[in-house]
Amino acid sequence: MKKFISITAVLIFILSSVNINAQALISAKDLSVKMKDKNCIVISAEKADKFNKVHIKGAVNIPYNELNSSSFGKLKSSSAIATIFGNKGVSNTNMIVVYDEGKGKYAGRMYWVLKYLGCKDVKILNGGYKSWYAARKPYSKTVVNLPKATFTPKLNYAYSAKLSDVKSGKYLIVDVRPLNEFDGSSEKSLGGHIPGAINFPYTKVLSGSGKLKSKTELLSLFKAAGITSDKKIILYCKTSTRAGIVFLALKSILSFPTVKVYDGALNEWIKANKVEK
Repeated sequence: MKKFISITAVLIFILSSVNINAQALISAKDLSVKMKDKNCIVISAEKADKFNKVHIKGAVNIPYNELNSSSFGKLKSSSAIATIFGNKGVSNTNMIVVYDEGKGKYAGRMYWVLKYLGCKDVKILNGGYKSWYAARKPYSKTVVNLPKATFTPKLNYAYSAKLSDVKSGKYLIVDVRPLNEFDGSSEKSLGGHIPGAINFPYTKVLSGSGKLKSKTELLSLFKAAGITSDKKIILYCKTSTRAGIVFLALKSILSFPTVKVYDGALNEWIKANKVEK
């Protein structure tokens, strides 16, 4: 009897974990249904010019870079960001779905920001606007202004890495930029990468359609790169914009226990250290 109870408990845990992981992504079909619920808010993380050309009908635009303190890329204060969200009609208690044009990097950044600010119910539209358009769902050029809301941040420090964490030697540091930026051969490389970091381009987690790869594929890719669940992981790029979608894959899909984004990113590192080429 005890053995039966134990097996049942394990099965319940596995099924509940699958359900939790599935909640991080939403299809265009499911989103079109969810949007009938007034508590559902859709955020386009695209830049304003892209949003103004065409967007999901009913979505609000909060460009990812408007949350940054400067071109340096680091986030504004939590209170400043809360004001931005609130002014756009977004509350931390909403079910929030974020999307971009389909490349995942802007939506991923917004996803990480919202999770860092303590939002419980956040999803990414799998495949971005491309999947919405392909599914023939309503789109518009009309900008919707929602009533202001109250956004109360509850910072989840477990999701954010500081410079001291990167220097501690306790983490596997993962650079999610393309190889030519990582190795310093690109003009965008800023001279190389953080010493000791390994390279895992963020595009590896996405399929050709812009959708996230399957759990099995992700596990295989990360394992081949030496990124495993027994390690404490810090993700970064030039401004850590591209780190967000990899954070979602590791933390929300694969349930790796310790995954942080280094918000200061390579820009901050360079100011404090010399980068090895």
